Amino acid sequence: MKYIERNIGTEIEKYLNHFPSVAILGPRQCGKSTLANHIIKGRPDSLYFDLENPDDLAKLEQPSLFFKQYEDKFICLDEIQRVPELFPLLRSVVDRRGRNGQFLFLGSASPELIKQSSETLAGRIIFQELTPFLITETENQKIGGIEDKYWLRGGFPRSYLSDSDEISYLWRKSFIQTFLERDIPNMGISYPPASMRRLWQMLAHIQGQVVNYSNLGNSLGVSHTMVKKYLDVLEQTFMVRILKPYYGNLKKRLIKSPKIYIRDTGILHSLLNISDFDSLFGHPVAGASWETLIIENILGNISGFEPSFYRTVKGNEIDLILEKGNKKYAIECKLSSAPKLTPGFYHAIDELDINYVWIAAPVDSSYKVRENVMVAPINDIIEDLKKL
Repeated sequence: MKYIERNIGTEIEKYLNHFPSVAILGPRQCGKSTLANHIIKGRPDSLYFDLENPDDLAKLEQPSLFFKQYEDKFICLDEIQRVPELFPLLRSVVDRRGRNGQFLFLGSASPELIKQSSETLAGRIIFQELTPFLITETENQKIGGIEDKYWLRGGFPRSYLSDSDEISYLWRKSFIQTFLERDIPNMGISYPPASMRRLWQMLAHIQGQVVNYSNLGNSLGVSHTMVKKYLDVLEQTFMVRILKPYYGNLKKRLIKSPKIYIRDTGILHSLLNISDFDSLFGHPVAGASWETLIIENILGNISGFEPSFYRTVKGNEIDLILEKGNKKYAIECKLSSAPKLTPGFYHAIDELDINYVWIAAPVDSSYKVRENVMVAPINDIIEDLKKL
């Protein structure tokens, strides 16, 4: 498979020069191992161990002897969440070696899932999330900086780089099945795959909407607390994003429940049996899918901002609010080359005293519609935000 240079690669190299250990966390099949092997090629005396491989795992049966034997090596441990008992030992190993760039850990679970184990490496490790491909890592950009293939197939490398939409679709269907039936149980999570699949499909039908835990629970035949536990698993394994509502200090009746997004549009489309671009454009989820694409690519390309959404009970709404210091920025997602903005949207901007607004639309170039309100393609928005 063709190797595509990942934007995050230079960040990982920088972290390895300043921290004893770096952990790359992200969903299964997003390219963590490929990126790690690319990094290892530039580092002599490196070792790579896949902890899902029984042979590699057997080498760690006597971990103290193992790490002593390879005292001078740069070591990459893939799927580190499979052996959390290593972390207490790794603390003493890191301290004894006393240098930066000792370990690269790869994991398919977020920091929260391995927090208890990784606390022993506090001050000795930095976490970095690796997403599937972002827009800024793709080629042949078309409408508004987004090519049809990327939107339809999503960013998982084997899906995006498939020879055809048909093969990509089959890969994503297989990925979903494997994730539910093998990957989740392998993480020590014992939820019924059938229930998790039904929930995942229900989430696809309410993509980008405010979640009602009780309604989902009634449809699944489980309690709302069990729904939250299911959603926690999907969130901590990077499958869904739970976007919190903006609270602020306003005298407004605000929506207090979060919005739910299946993070990869390719997975979203597979769950809805959307296999080609014509079907996507004619589907009711198209607008929510576009919103997902914009939000995930913005949040994947920037750092230092606190994200939320804004909605009042009267319907005033902003898709994405980004706070940094005492500044607030807003992004509204519109699947139209000539987006129309409602009075409620402008009321929301005024209510929150937003500093600047971008309307993310499938346009080729940016243009202003009001002071501090710009209609723009996604790449322009990302570049503007990086300057803030």
